[in-house]
Amino acid sequence: MYDTLIIGAGPTGNYIAAQLARFGHRVMVIERQVRFGKSTCCTGIVGKECLNTFSIGREAVVNEARSATFFAPSGKSLELSRPDTQAYILDRKIFDDYLARHAQAQGVEYLMNTRVNDIQTSSTGVRVAAASNGRKVVLEGKCAVLACGFGSNLPVGSRSGKEGDFVMGAQAEVALSDDRGVEVYFGNSVAPGFFAWLVPTIAGQGLAGLMTRSHTSLHMQEFLHSLQASGRIGSQQGEVKFGGIPLKPLRRTSGKRILYVGDAAGQVKPTTGGGIYYGLTCARIAVDVLHRAISRNEFSSRTMSRYDRRWKRLLLRELRMGHRARWLFERLDDHQIERLFDLARARQIDRWMQHYDGFSFDGHGQLLLAIARYLGPFGCFSAVRTLSTGWLRPR
Repeated sequence: MYDTLIIGAGPTGNYIAAQLARFGHRVMVIERQVRFGKSTCCTGIVGKECLNTFSIGREAVVNEARSATFFAPSGKSLELSRPDTQAYILDRKIFDDYLARHAQAQGVEYLMNTRVNDIQTSSTGVRVAAASNGRKVVLEGKCAVLACGFGSNLPVGSRSGKEGDFVMGAQAEVALSDDRGVEVYFGNSVAPGFFAWLVPTIAGQGLAGLMTRSHTSLHMQEFLHSLQASGRIGSQQGEVKFGGIPLKPLRRTSGKRILYVGDAAGQVKPTTGGGIYYGLTCARIAVDVLHRAISRNEFSSRTMSRYDRRWKRLLLRELRMGHRARWLFERLDDHQIERLFDLARARQIDRWMQHYDGFSFDGHGQLLLAIARYLGPFGCFSAVRTLSTGWLRPR
């Protein structure tokens, strides 16, 4: 009988495992991939706050970012920069491996190449049925953490809700002609309702990707072709990887003996699809709730719901603001996006950004409100003002 069974060896699963093991709890992590970070569709950009708060190994950092260049549908660009580093680009394979090795050093056990088929909760514990390297295995624990990413569809007796709004992401490694920093592309011919990106990693290489609701593969092929035609990239270095990205959290992320964390819980920034910082922030709360539950041998729905209350008190308002901003942006056509770019240039938002004291890489909702106040009443940005008082009701 393990104290905790964790499904998924991504950042949140590995972090929770290591921290619980430090308290002396017996932890098993179950991962369907053969290697850590083998199949991730993640750019790996995190803010400096994330790097400092969670003591992420610097060995995973492959590049830094002080600026980003945004491209309108017409190709006109706008560069926003800060005087110091605002974000770090992580190699997700190295990052996941670092966190896993740290957890193993604390005594965490790992079962790789294992697919979970069923999870059942009872009055005495949690029973996980899985297939590992061609054989059936059954594991038992006092509680379980689902940190298995988005759309796993694991059958759990006390399912805490269904994923709602989501989008598909696509990304590929590419050869870069030169390093011009992070580039973000807008336009309904590139990524309808969302955006595409080109992010430099190590010398001469980068990541190109986008998010869309439909025809993701087709848009990705066209985006890569346009980058090659313009000379921004050379050859494609690897296969295109795809992944679902939740844009809204589950209504409930806890149940009797069960917690959902990270992408599995929908703890993702609706504006960009980034989930590392929010996932780790919620993982830290999960560790505290689980440690108390294990120590007291109390795993009722009421006890576990403390996790829901705490992380929502911290992040839910930001998530709802981001989702409302996402809803507004998806309704803009290319002409309206161009007008926003023109207004931003006219108001010299690049100079404003350099001196704005409240900038946070992970606080997109508050940043959008600050931009709206600076630009004044205009189209989409005036509507963004309603985010401070408007709330989206869960589906």
